[in-house]
Amino acid sequence: MSQELIEGVLAAIPLPAVMVDQTERFIAVNVEGATLLGPQIVGRHFATILRQPSVTTAIENSLLDRQPRFARHLSNDGAQDTTFEVALRYVAGVGAVKGGAVLVCFTDITDREQASQMRRDFVANVSHELRTPLTALMGFIETLRGAARDDADARDRFLAIMEGEASRMNRLVGDLLSLNRVESEERVRPKERVDLVEHLKSTIKSLEPLAQAGGTALVLDAPSIPVEIPADPDQIQQVFTNLIENALKYGGETVSVVLTVLDRDPALRCAAVRVQVIDDGPGIDPVHLPRLTERFYRADNHRSRELGGTGLGLAIVKHIINRHRGRLRVESDLGQGATFTVILPQ
Repeated sequence: MSQELIEGVLAAIPLPAVMVDQTERFIAVNVEGATLLGPQIVGRHFATILRQPSVTTAIENSLLDRQPRFARHLSNDGAQDTTFEVALRYVAGVGAVKGGAVLVCFTDITDREQASQMRRDFVANVSHELRTPLTALMGFIETLRGAARDDADARDRFLAIMEGEASRMNRLVGDLLSLNRVESEERVRPKERVDLVEHLKSTIKSLEPLAQAGGTALVLDAPSIPVEIPADPDQIQQVFTNLIENALKYGGETVSVVLTVLDRDPALRCAAVRVQVIDDGPGIDPVHLPRLTERFYRADNHRSRELGGTGLGLAIVKHIINRHRGRLRVESDLGQGATFTVILPQ
């Protein structure tokens, strides 16, 4: 097989691909392979480029016994770590000494690995979140059956704690079901027209008791005329209930909800509405901002649990906004409050 034909075959492979012959040097590489491994690698020994033992050992063994093999190659694309599945196949009659060569193809399985890791993390987090209240309940039940059987004060105190733990599990299950429902509908864009002003007024009215209990002023700044957008009314209510409730729990003396109509939003490239939930509380350390919408991620783990948070609220918000083809932005600095901005197309 001529060098021109070898290069033509590799160029037709829609994956990063290289070929190593019996001299243990690269004899050909396609464009994708050069992007992954670097330019001008033809003629160099494969071990100087592919330094990972699993890959180099697989190539050496395939050159010796001509058997197909698989390996894993770890890399980085400048933004994140990447994982490739490496497939090796022996090709007879090619190479400098015509003794055959090994074709090495790289398949990017980063998304698959990340999805698998997310599933493992999700199961671990759910198990942990449920195990804590369950352990508490079992301990109190054992105590009530034993030492506190005839102690009325202890019984009432323990039953109150058990009620709180059971409520926490109920909220967690409810949020898990809500998250599953939202994810299943994420690709279906809502078509019903709803008045966002009325929804915000209704949400604020329902949260007034929470604001009064915390001594927080809850203020709405919105147009006096209806502002209609295509939306799922229940889900859009859930978004602003979660955001405003969080601001009331973690914010300071004032929470402002500001609705602005935009002729054109640069990110959405269309007419849009912007709703900002602004508080003057202690703020959030910027290091936490990129991860706030991850499932079970909490910037203040202890305080969130004390206030009844499940760690799923902002994940639900993110998926609902994605379904509505909108954007969620979070701006905050320690000691300067936080602003959660939702932008939705009209």
